[in-house]
Amino acid sequence: MGKITDRMRRQADDNRQAADWARGHGNAQRAKQLEDRADELESGRVTDVTDQVSALISWGLRRR
Repeated sequence: MGKITDRMRRQADDNRQAADWARGHGNAQRAKQLEDRADELESGRVTDVTDQVSALISWGLRRR
């Protein structure tokens, strides 16, 4: 299992808030998708690779 980062925890919270909004506006299917994604983020099965991708992009731009 992976480590849950603060960034992932914030995204899960954002997804849950968006799910509440979607459900309140009659879109239960979208709300379920957002809640499922939040559960996935909190499960530890998702790896946060944001920093690695950012470093790779920076490296590529320096090589130009």
